[in-house]
Amino acid sequence: MRTLTNKLPEHIGKTVTIEGWLHKKRLLGGLTFINLRDRSGLAQILIKDKDEVEKLRGLQIGTVLLIKGTVTKDERAPGGVEVHDPVLEVIVPVTDEPPIEIDKPLNHKPDNLDTLFEYRVIGLRNVLETNIFKVQAGIKEAARQYFHAEGFTEFNSPKLLPEATEGGSEVFKLDYFGKEATLAQSAQFYKQIMVGVFERAYEINPTYRAELSATTRHMTEFIHIDAEIGFVDFDGLLDIVDGLLHGITESVQKNYESELKSLRAEPVKLASKLPRISLEEVHELYTKETGTKTLGEKDLRPDEERFISEYSKEKFGSEAIFIVDWPATEMKFYHKKSEKNPEFAERADLIFRGVEIATISMREHRYKELLDQLKTIAKGDPEADGFKYYLQAFKYGLPPHGGFGMGLERLTQKIVGLNNVKEATLFPRDINRLTP
Repeated sequence: MRTLTNKLPEHIGKTVTIEGWLHKKRLLGGLTFINLRDRSGLAQILIKDKDEVEKLRGLQIGTVLLIKGTVTKDERAPGGVEVHDPVLEVIVPVTDEPPIEIDKPLNHKPDNLDTLFEYRVIGLRNVLETNIFKVQAGIKEAARQYFHAEGFTEFNSPKLLPEATEGGSEVFKLDYFGKEATLAQSAQFYKQIMVGVFERAYEINPTYRAELSATTRHMTEFIHIDAEIGFVDFDGLLDIVDGLLHGITESVQKNYESELKSLRAEPVKLASKLPRISLEEVHELYTKETGTKTLGEKDLRPDEERFISEYSKEKFGSEAIFIVDWPATEMKFYHKKSEKNPEFAERADLIFRGVEIATISMREHRYKELLDQLKTIAKGDPEADGFKYYLQAFKYGLPPHGGFGMGLERLTQKIVGLNNVKEATLFPRDINRLTP
């Protein structure tokens, strides 16, 4: 029976069978040490028998091994144990030297990212790289647990659409049996439709944007945590997003403590209730602090996002903050204006550690008002395939509702402490990369 490497401390003095990949091989004082990697971690094996050492001659990192040996306590070894008197069986030999050394931390400097991603297939076997994506898996699991506890139902929306329903040029077009189709820019319309089905709905799925951007925060394919909530007002909507971020960060810091420690990730600091500040107040603070005038601008600059995060951390003890009171002149056609202050849309951005990770808004749920905004703001045709089925949901009754989209990779990047969102992506896609 196979024993995982993280269970070896439970078998001191016993003979076990372990299986995995040759992760490291070294000679020390005439003795041969190897590290074996499996899904749970690393084990150190001491090989004295020359016949067993000979089995490794010419074999490289990545060779798949089966090893039988005795577990011995050794505080210097990974997990505090070492396997002695091993008998090796080579299951899959690897004789080609790997292009990168995965037993050492990989270089994440900006000028080395192309090399990092070119050899991603092998590099992901590095323990630290693996830990990034274990944390990311934990983020998704924590999000699901939070949503289910709050009465949400998970769904999956199609990613092949008849047209760019949200407008703009940032859309991928493709031939669909002689018709033009596009890849979904978001799950926006479908998650609103699902409010009429489940009341509270969410999905965690890919999103595609044909953005001609080569920045540290943009990709052409990324994962969105999308959610929509019926029978909610704007304050209640922000409370749900607040709870989600708290739930995710608390769960990950509890359940992935060792992975975060290995990545030298700083613990997340959040106020018990995330602070809220208006867009114009951010501009005023930034203008006063830096001398760069942004008063009256309709959006936040990236440097303002970084500024307000530091401000929030110092003033409110929170590395996340909601930016509210966005001008109604810039809203999407499906956004809802504030009834108290019609010059503003009921929208917020969630800024976390210097970057926007979620856009949140109430939706216009009234059929006639939505039709008018579709025509005047989006210049859309209500009879077009991209709109008419969406509009059916409203014609036959949707309650007041709102929702948000949260970027999984950006959230991972900021929790772990990476410099580029692509580093938090298994196989990143941008304007320069379509492989591996």
